[in-house]
Amino acid sequence: MNDGYLMGKYDVIVVGAGHAGCEAALASARMGKKTLLTCINLESVAMMPCNPSIGGTGKGHLVREIDALGGEMGVNIDKTFIQSRMLNTAKGPAVHSLRAQADKHLYHLEMKKTIESTPGLDLKQGEVVEVLTEDGEKKVRGVKMVTNAVYLAPIVILCTGTFLRGRIFIGESSYDSGPNGLAPSVELAENLKDMGLPLRRFKTGTPARALDSSLDYSLMEEQKGDEKIVPFSFMNDSLEREQISCWLTYTNERTHQVIRKNFERSALFGGYIEGVGPRYCPSIEDKIRRFADKKRHQLFVEPEGETTGEVYLQGMSTSLPEDIQEEFYKTIPGLENLKIIRPGYAIEYDCIDPQDLTTSLESRRISGLFCAGQFNGSSGYEEAAAQGLMAGINGVRKLEGKGPLVLDRSQAYIGVLIDDLVVKGTNEPYRIMTSRAEYRLLLRQDNADTRLTEIGYREGPATKERYEKYLEKKEKVEREIQRLETTRVNPDEVKAFLESKGTAPLKKGSTLAELIKRPELDYSSIGEIDKERPALTDHEATQAEVMIKYRGYIKKQEMQIERFKRMESRRLPQDVEYAQIDGLRLEARQKLDRIKPLSLGQASRISGVSPADINVLLVWLERNRRMEK
Repeated sequence: MNDGYLMGKYDVIVVGAGHAGCEAALASARMGKKTLLTCINLESVAMMPCNPSIGGTGKGHLVREIDALGGEMGVNIDKTFIQSRMLNTAKGPAVHSLRAQADKHLYHLEMKKTIESTPGLDLKQGEVVEVLTEDGEKKVRGVKMVTNAVYLAPIVILCTGTFLRGRIFIGESSYDSGPNGLAPSVELAENLKDMGLPLRRFKTGTPARALDSSLDYSLMEEQKGDEKIVPFSFMNDSLEREQISCWLTYTNERTHQVIRKNFERSALFGGYIEGVGPRYCPSIEDKIRRFADKKRHQLFVEPEGETTGEVYLQGMSTSLPEDIQEEFYKTIPGLENLKIIRPGYAIEYDCIDPQDLTTSLESRRISGLFCAGQFNGSSGYEEAAAQGLMAGINGVRKLEGKGPLVLDRSQAYIGVLIDDLVVKGTNEPYRIMTSRAEYRLLLRQDNADTRLTEIGYREGPATKERYEKYLEKKEKVEREIQRLETTRVNPDEVKAFLESKGTAPLKKGSTLAELIKRPELDYSSIGEIDKERPALTDHEATQAEVMIKYRGYIKKQEMQIERFKRMESRRLPQDVEYAQIDGLRLEARQKLDRIKPLSLGQASRISGVSPADINVLLVWLERNRRMEK
């Protein structure tokens, strides 16, 4: 063949082995498809070029959902964490979010080992420079490498992260590079642009890494992990290990003066960067400009692993020159003598407009081309992994002639993430947050397996062992809820106990479930008077408690979801020409024609489509239904 030499044929090819690529390739292989995973450098497999952690607010929910569906991120962080903390425990269970510090080198090695040992999955180092197409460039055929080697497949999944035309900025200096000093991907970016994909520039950044022995921890606040470790993966009932502390310190007026004096030397403010940065993870210079009245900002010192002296200065992302970085860091308590191992930098890269994708993450322009991760305009390892998993599943489903698997907003944070990207679009790197989920009381991290494991098992990524473990948990939780709702207690027998807990005595007999609903009590505390309690795992106990304690709120949200489902069930034909529908505003016609929403509900979430436009569509749908009769 004149465009290279054939090296192999696959069912699915995944380009890029970051968090999105790893999940996409593993899903495809676990679903029985011959899969190729390529990356520019094998050191980039599941690499953590930014913060050395998995999870966090909203993100922890995604990791639990990835795990429930049979993905690998939760399993891998449980193998490689060095500290674990449950966030937001002072608030309700809907926003409880698990976060774990990772040994980032070990995380990479363990994920690479998993990929290498997965049947049907080949991992190859090499740079993809071209996506090959056929049928007038409307259908994927495979990929070509920089060496002219060609690999053919009817499904290609792009998970390029921040490598596409990656460019590093440190002060006035800039140079072509991928993250962590790895080579950028330039030719592929040009190829995708030539194919007509709507690319744009986004930007993210990272702080400096320092040598831990150069820091004075006596001037910082120690941040220990939780005494009771909660696993990410539903396959683990409990975890034990000696944890490593993180440390907290703060900027001060001296820090802010140094940065303000050098605003013009920042790549961000000096006019060197054209890409749009993340709103919810600003650089320290951006924080000081935007929040000028704030006296101090937090800095978390996070170890990067057990076998390295590098620490990550969380909260201090910057694109200032190296000399200014060293000057302002040294004004912070505990960092007066720091030695910087790697300077902070900003990185700019090409990504696609996600509104050019369907809800299955397939390109609207090229059949068989799927996209996932930061290439889709998102930020974060967890958002990337979630998209990778769904792209892998949907790539296989397309190969098998099946319709796409689309999780809706009432089923999963993954559904919220993809719906937001594809339907609403984003003008900045997108980050998941609990506030984005309308039904977050039902989308808790403790019940992700209840919501998604049956789907993961049916599709293929989730193993039989995982499915059987889920069924066992489900049965035990249901049985325990029933027991608590039918086990009654006598007012006199529990009077002393209730007084000791600061809650009102009973005037008549009550069930254990009714006691759990009291603000002062929970499942754990009533163990003192619950003599018939069965042995439950922490996962099981948590879910039983939440289902009882918040039952009223849960029922209200279930009613809201019923209304949501009615709108989602009003399907819109994919061949409709919205320009021909009278009554729609021009902007609505253009947006609807471009996105081709699957349902009336999805159409209502498109920016630029008003309630009046939805009413027009309702009338149009009803008229068509009558005509069809």
